[in-house]
Amino acid sequence: MNTTNKKSTEELNNSESNNNWSHFAENSNIINLKQLKRKLPEELQTQAEELKIENINSLLKQELVFAILKKSVEQGGLIVGEGVLEVLPDGFGFLRSPEVNYLAGPDDIYISPSQIRRFGLRTGDTVEGQIRAPKSGERYFALLKVNRVNFEDPAKAYHRVHFDNLTPLYPDKKLGLELENNSKEGKDFSTRVIELVAPMGKGQRALIVAPPRTGKTVLLQNIAHAITTNNPEVFLIVLLIDERPEEVTDMQRSVRGEVVSSTFDEPASRHVQLAEMVIEKAKRLVEHKKDVVILVDAITRLARAYNTVVPSSGKVLTGGVDANALQRPKRFFGAARNIENGGSLTIIGTALIETGSRMDEVIFEEFKGTGNSEIVLDRKIADKRIYPAIDITRSGTRKEDLLVDKIILNKMWVLRRIIDPMSSSEAIEFLLKKLENTKTNGEFFEMMKSPERPKNGL
Repeated sequence: MNTTNKKSTEELNNSESNNNWSHFAENSNIINLKQLKRKLPEELQTQAEELKIENINSLLKQELVFAILKKSVEQGGLIVGEGVLEVLPDGFGFLRSPEVNYLAGPDDIYISPSQIRRFGLRTGDTVEGQIRAPKSGERYFALLKVNRVNFEDPAKAYHRVHFDNLTPLYPDKKLGLELENNSKEGKDFSTRVIELVAPMGKGQRALIVAPPRTGKTVLLQNIAHAITTNNPEVFLIVLLIDERPEEVTDMQRSVRGEVVSSTFDEPASRHVQLAEMVIEKAKRLVEHKKDVVILVDAITRLARAYNTVVPSSGKVLTGGVDANALQRPKRFFGAARNIENGGSLTIIGTALIETGSRMDEVIFEEFKGTGNSEIVLDRKIADKRIYPAIDITRSGTRKEDLLVDKIILNKMWVLRRIIDPMSSSEAIEFLLKKLENTKTNGEFFEMMKSPERPKNGL
C-alpha cells in the first residue's frame, strides 16, 4: 500500500493544519474518528441505520465504526483522525486507539514508511491528521496529511532528543495531592495522609505495597482524582493489567484521564503489548517536555505476564520466575524519572504481597529496591475497616527534602517521632482524628505549634 504525502513539510505545518479538529464536528460532512469511537454501541447503530448500512446487528464496535466511515466517504464526507503509532518490523505503522485499549482492529489508520521517515515518527507518537478511505485492494484507512504530532507542530518531533539520552534527576517539583475537607472530594483523607508521610514529586517512581483487600484500587482512584484536580497540566494514564472487567468500568467512570486495560481473560501477550504501548506513548510525551503520570495496577501482574511470554533461559528462580523475565518490567518501572530542562515521567504502581503465591513474593523482592517512594498498606488496619490502611512508619519517600519546605519537613519528622511508639493501626487512627479537625495539612501543622496543644506535641 502506497500513501505517500505529496505536500511539503512547510505546507503540512501551516496555521490551518495546526487548528484543533474538534470544531469540524459541527460540520456534517466531516467525521471526527476519535469522537466516533467514543460513542456507545447504541449510538453507532442508530447512526449506521441512518446511513442504511446492512447487517449492523452482526458487527462488533470496531467493525461498525469502519462501516460508518466507509459509507460516509462514499457520500462525500471528510475524515479526520487521531491515534497512537505502532511501528511494525516492516517499516510501516498503524495508529491504534486508546478507546479500544490499543487493540488492532479494522478501523486502524495506516501510515506509510515514507511518512514515518519524513516526520521522524516512532512507536508511541500521538498523530493527528486527515485520513482517506481504502482504495481498491486495500484493507485500511490511510493517513493523508499530518496535522499534529504529540499535540504539537510536526516539525518539533523531528528535532526532539531521544528519551534514553535525556538526563534523569531526583524529583524536585511536588505533585500536589492534597484535597481540602470542605469539598466533596476531600471527604477521603488518603491523599492528605500520603502528603504527610510519603510526598510525591514529578518523576517519582513509587510502589504501593498492598496485601489483598486493603483498598489499593480505591487509593489509586483517589490519587488519580487528586492529580487531575491539582495538576491539570499533567497527562494522566491509568494502566490496568489482568484486571476484572467491572473494576475497569468503575475506574473509567471515576477517573478524568486516559484509562486503558487488559482483563484477566486476555492472553499474557496482550498484557505485554498494552504496557509497551503505554510506556512508549509516555516517553514520546516526555520528549516534548510534558509531565506524564502512569498509575499501574498491578506491577506484579505485569511481571507475571512477562514471565509467561519471554523465551525460557533455562534458569528458573524460586516461585517459577525465569531469570530473564523481570528485566523488561524493571525497564518499564525504571522509565520513571524527572528530566533536566523540563518534562517528567511519574509511575505509581501497586505490588501485591501476601497472596499465597511464592512468585508474587519473588517479584516484590526484586522490585522493592527500585522505587524511590513506598506506600505500605496493612491488612490488620483494613480488617478494622480503617481507611486508608496505610502503615505510616513503613511508608516514605527518598530525598523528600527536595519536595518539601524545610520548616514543614521538620514538622513531618516531629510527627513521625510522636507516632513511632504506636502500633500501625493506632498511628493511622490518631492521624485521621487530627486531620478531621482541619481543612488542610497547613492548618494541621499550625495546630502542631499552637500553645494549646497537649504535651505529646499535638
